[in-house]
Amino acid sequence: MKKVPLFDAIKKYTDNDVIQFSMPGHKMGRAFNKFKDILIKGDLTEVDGLDNLHKPEGVIKESEYMLSKLYDSYKSYFLINGSTSGNLIMIFSAFKEGDKVLVERNCHRSIMNGIIMRKLNPIFVKNIIDEKLKAPIGLDLEHLKCLLEEYNDLKGIILTYPNYYGLGINIKKSISLCKKYELKILIDSAHGAHLGFFNESAPSAQQLGADMVVMSAHKTLPSLTQTAWIHINNKNFIENVQFYKGIFMSTSPSYMFMMSLEYARAFLQYDAKEAYQYLIKQIKNLKEKINLLDYIEVVDLSFFNNNIKDEIFIDNTRIILNLKENLNGNKLLDYLREKNIQCEMSDNKNVVLIPTPFNLAQEFDKLYKILAECPLEKIKEKELKFHECDIPKKGKFPYEVIDNKKKLIDLDNSIGKIVGENIIPYPPGIPLLIMGEIIEFKHINLIKDYIRSGTTIIGLYDDKIKVLI
Repeated sequence: MKKVPLFDAIKKYTDNDVIQFSMPGHKMGRAFNKFKDILIKGDLTEVDGLDNLHKPEGVIKESEYMLSKLYDSYKSYFLINGSTSGNLIMIFSAFKEGDKVLVERNCHRSIMNGIIMRKLNPIFVKNIIDEKLKAPIGLDLEHLKCLLEEYNDLKGIILTYPNYYGLGINIKKSISLCKKYELKILIDSAHGAHLGFFNESAPSAQQLGADMVVMSAHKTLPSLTQTAWIHINNKNFIENVQFYKGIFMSTSPSYMFMMSLEYARAFLQYDAKEAYQYLIKQIKNLKEKINLLDYIEVVDLSFFNNNIKDEIFIDNTRIILNLKENLNGNKLLDYLREKNIQCEMSDNKNVVLIPTPFNLAQEFDKLYKILAECPLEKIKEKELKFHECDIPKKGKFPYEVIDNKKKLIDLDNSIGKIVGENIIPYPPGIPLLIMGEIIEFKHINLIKDYIRSGTTIIGLYDDKIKVLI
């Protein structure tokens, strides 16, 4: 009998009727019911009449033009290697080796990889950590102002909007300020492809005036995993983007991927208004019921302090479940998985769900029922003390660390050393140390606190840390 472990695992998972409140947005193919057959049959190559993604002159050119018109960009392109390829294309198209760029500290790993590969000099901007949410909500505008005053040779800024929680703060003011300094503005909007197409409290990144924007279609829209778009709003970048697009994307692009990208665009263009009215109605009803439970609260604008409400954007199609004191979000995530409800992510205080219009009404009802029945003893845990740390001192550029020799040493012996690998406590997922930065006494204390609390720390190995020799 042939062994097919991946097939077997996927079949077992799908046979369990798992409710998907996680990406991708098509919800296990439900969005593709009307053309599932053509999707598989359409796994083709560049045959006559099907055009060529790397030199579009026919139907792909027409489809990308329709995408550009929809998002009001100067030019838009299909990406079949995900937002990761888009972020690399943006970085290489906008910057040269050695350029000094501002980078939001809470950025995706593909942004950091692009910075390393392009050999940039990153200057990190702090994120604001909300005390109640205990998670990042966006860029620290005051820190950004200080950095703009301090450095007179900045070439650009790389922003993240919205973040994993569907949040963003000070984004309009930050972009307006950076434009005064004539910086190139790039936005990783992997989680925001759907924003701007329905009445809600967060604009699309495309409406904010950035030079380039990358969006993951697959995260929130009916498109296959690994599909994304890049929107160019500054014609000066077109030639570079076309060149680097050929480098960072496969020379054998999937027509299934491209069909699903076109389907997602058509969905937004023709069906979004009605579809999102349904989704927002479901979420509103769910929120009203959940907020009657004593132990949990659904995050919306009323959750935040009055002094930031005017500045914060929140995607009201994303569900953030915030737990009361001494209850653990990671444990709630595990409980929901046991009940065949798949959420997107969790941290110590929150569980994040990504519903789309392709989730059924009964799935929202099932989610509430499971939450209402949750035995609180199962998700109890002593409250984790939340730490916030200033941006560390830089010892080397991140790209310089790659080829340096490294070794693992005890934490207590690492003070003053240059860290050889990113140290990321999860949650909250904001890097405590990025490779090339100098380890200080305060970092050791914070890491030990995280270890005692049971927090996962990416980049730590049995209480040892990798440093440059």
